[in-house]
Amino acid sequence: MNMTATLTQQTASFQTPRERRKALRGDAAIYLMLVALTLSAWRFSRLGLFKAGDEVGYWIGVAGAVMMLILFSYPLRKHFRFAQNWGRMKWWFWLHMALGIGGPLLILVHSTFRIHSLNAAVALYSMIIVALSGIVGRFIYRHVNRGLRGEEIGLQDLQKFAGMHKDSARSSLSFASAVEARLKAFEQAQLGAKAGWGTYFSNAFWLPVQRWIAYRECAASLHQTLMSLAQENGWSADDLLKRREQALKLIRSYLDAVVGVAQFTAYERLFALWHVAHIPFVYLMILSTIVHVVAVHAY
Repeated sequence: MNMTATLTQQTASFQTPRERRKALRGDAAIYLMLVALTLSAWRFSRLGLFKAGDEVGYWIGVAGAVMMLILFSYPLRKHFRFAQNWGRMKWWFWLHMALGIGGPLLILVHSTFRIHSLNAAVALYSMIIVALSGIVGRFIYRHVNRGLRGEEIGLQDLQKFAGMHKDSARSSLSFASAVEARLKAFEQAQLGAKAGWGTYFSNAFWLPVQRWIAYRECAASLHQTLMSLAQENGWSADDLLKRREQALKLIRSYLDAVVGVAQFTAYERLFALWHVAHIPFVYLMILSTIVHVVAVHAY
């Protein structure tokens, strides 16, 4: 089996650049949909068809509150043993997402995007914070897990994956010593960085830029090396292009593997931090919502 076939077979269980671009387009579509739905809810609330305190507005608020209440069935299914057989986790996650979008939108429509009392303000703003943090949490979750299937990628698996690429890259790029040295320096700088929140945030948000810079430098150095070898060995233009594409594929795979290992721990830590920040606002939302409901019915 040749090197390219081995590379394809061993990377089959990991996302390819095309799959990552597809996932990125899917995420962008979801976020644009959320913006469109929010603007539509605001526009609908401005039609003057109801008020927050009348019967229509009241039942819109009830529907939104019920959706937010059902939303908590997801952590129930996830963490309690007696609920482990209540269907596939994937579908519960999608239900959690749908309720996490629909509930806040109905509450916003119910409020007509206006604040009428202090307890309503606390309930509304805490709900908005919880909803926005849920969107952030989903983004981080996608980097810690494989898509929405809940199949966690082990750090050791990623390191093994990167190691396979390192062996392939170094053996196949030995003719380009400058490229080989740049790849090795990139690996040592990223995987050898001191653990800490500064490193985690850098790996999550700045590392893709560093990866792009490293790739451009490697590509430029590779071009010069291959041009010299082509002149020495009399390669045809097609031969040169084929060798260049094969080498660039190895460089991309190598850099992607190193980034994958470095970012795994970073997003894992950020997900833990997000969870700590997310939970208090959930409790605040529940408490303020109860106060708001009691106040509405009492007065």
